[in-house]
Amino acid sequence: MNFWSIYHHGFARVAACTGHTAIADPPANAETVLAQGRRCARDGVAVAVFPELCLAGYSIEDLLLQDVLLDEVEAALEAVVAGSADLMTVLVVGAPLRHRHRIYNCAVVVHRGRILGIAPKSYLPNYREFYERRQIASGDDERGGTIRFGGSTVPFGTDLLFAAEDLPGLVLHAEICEDMWVPVPPSAEAALAGATVLVNLSGSPITVGRGEDRRLLCRSASSRCIAAYVYAAAGRGESSTDLAWDGQTMIYENGALLAETERFPLDDQYAVADVDLDLLRQERQRTGTFDDNRRAHAARTSGFRQVPFRLDPPMTDLGLRRRVERFPFVPADPDRLSQDCYEAYNIQVAALQQRLAVIGGPKVVIGVSGGLDSTHALIVAARAMDRAGRPRSDILAFTLPGFATGDHTKDNAHTLMRALGVTAAELDITPTARLMLKEMGHPFSSGEPVYDVTFENVQAGLRTDYLFRLANQREGIVLGTGDMSELALGWCTYGVGDQMSHYNVNSGVPKTLIQHLIRWVISSGQFGQEAGETLAAILDTEISPELVPGDELQSTESRIGPYALHDFTLFHVLRYGFRPSKIAFLAWHAWHDEHAGAWPPNFPVSRRPAYDLPEIRHWLETFCRRFFAFAQFKRSAMPNGPKVSAGGSLSPRGDWRAPSDATAQAWLRDLARWEMPPTGP
Repeated sequence: MNFWSIYHHGFARVAACTGHTAIADPPANAETVLAQGRRCARDGVAVAVFPELCLAGYSIEDLLLQDVLLDEVEAALEAVVAGSADLMTVLVVGAPLRHRHRIYNCAVVVHRGRILGIAPKSYLPNYREFYERRQIASGDDERGGTIRFGGSTVPFGTDLLFAAEDLPGLVLHAEICEDMWVPVPPSAEAALAGATVLVNLSGSPITVGRGEDRRLLCRSASSRCIAAYVYAAAGRGESSTDLAWDGQTMIYENGALLAETERFPLDDQYAVADVDLDLLRQERQRTGTFDDNRRAHAARTSGFRQVPFRLDPPMTDLGLRRRVERFPFVPADPDRLSQDCYEAYNIQVAALQQRLAVIGGPKVVIGVSGGLDSTHALIVAARAMDRAGRPRSDILAFTLPGFATGDHTKDNAHTLMRALGVTAAELDITPTARLMLKEMGHPFSSGEPVYDVTFENVQAGLRTDYLFRLANQREGIVLGTGDMSELALGWCTYGVGDQMSHYNVNSGVPKTLIQHLIRWVISSGQFGQEAGETLAAILDTEISPELVPGDELQSTESRIGPYALHDFTLFHVLRYGFRPSKIAFLAWHAWHDEHAGAWPPNFPVSRRPAYDLPEIRHWLETFCRRFFAFAQFKRSAMPNGPKVSAGGSLSPRGDWRAPSDATAQAWLRDLARWEMPPTGP
């Protein structure tokens, strides 16, 4: 298998095409369709969608009733069918066709020299500028039928699904323009019946505001139906007698915009994107109410017919035509990031405020190291006190220096505590740690430089032990500070250690998001200038547990790997259940070039790394071993804390319920079965 092939990783490339329409000139329009179809085939496109009635022109009004026009449409359609014989791409074209006593506005699905099926338009607008019922018959009751065309009997109806036998998950359904504007569109039933790629052939003349209305409907359809929605509207060449046309094309997937083209184009153009069929399947599997809805409407959805075909897509490197966020928990779009940070911070604040209120309003006891996690938990606690109308002095903040605590981080902790106006204290744990190590007979107590896991956990455990006893003494609760990334990797000390607290506001926040939450707190001026400057200094500090003494700073990421890659993997495992091999493919596209793609706002240029495939695979294997085979026992006993991200949480009472004694072998075998080249394609 070719690691670089999108079709090996569950993607399908789709295109929404628009171009110049020669009204009432079917042969010219057929050539336009074929020219764009050939271009799509060269680009490895599986499905290409064209505008409504594109073989005749949407705006020809009563010319639709002329035999000479209808004869030429049929001849043009036969030319498209013949011209598709050597094309891999499924072409979905619009044509007016005669059937029984009427003319139907049809979506004709063409592949490799044959018509797979024909879907008529269900709902015909007959209001304001529209007068379609004058010429066209409604197809809303056409189910289970056939139509004669080109000497063959072809499936005909709104109940057709076109399924690729050699690309699992690619199931196509076509509807036309007005069909998506009604309360229950045909595509909604089709999605429940199994369609994953919903296409809309649209005429849709443009008026002010209609472009945004279309976006809203396409996005909503893709989100509610957990599907891709591919939309192509008519553009230049349609009649300007009373209307104008903008040629809008767009592709949505599960509510996210994958691609769109510039409106009012002068030339033929198409939006193209790689739809993630695995993502859609996973979302439907996890959203049980989707299938419940299918069962509620089984009388209609069970009657859909499936038309199989073989796509035979190219298994070569076609690149990847979709944006992959480097930080899936942290959007690169500035407005979206600001909104996410506002919501995430206030979710944490509101959750802590509620917990304190219902347990009698105790004080908050927190350990402040001067690192990212404890800093963020402290500013959450400060705002929770503000909202509750309580003094910040009810926050009892302790810095607990150990053998390797640096002056820089300790000074930052003290400065921040002072700026926030909390009750601050310093408690040096080194005398107690020396005593414990001596009583244990640890080599360090005899002067040997032995800095093993016991040496580290004695310090981590003592910090937590002190905090709990201080909470007992001063009628408080211990506020946890460890984040979701650490829980995923098991990078925390179990029991009497940083894994435990009375309540943890950070347990639903990944490491890569925390730094942006702090940046948002600074930029929005939540706590004043001195606090803001200290928060900025903390952001510039290397992530370190500061447990091992020495000249070289103990770097967390040098030991367990970059949190950027681990959070990338965590998101795709937790939200979508992707295979490690697919995650590696996506990670390479997101991370192999630090100059490509967008970075979140204010992300330091000096901290923008790139990762090659061997690095990605190495740390992906580390993640799989730690996440699936090691760390679950720590998560199974984790304290309460709010879910923050739509990407999920690791609470055993919420998004992630797993055995503590599982193995990682299945995930490691998936990595092993792929021959990943040492470099890019």
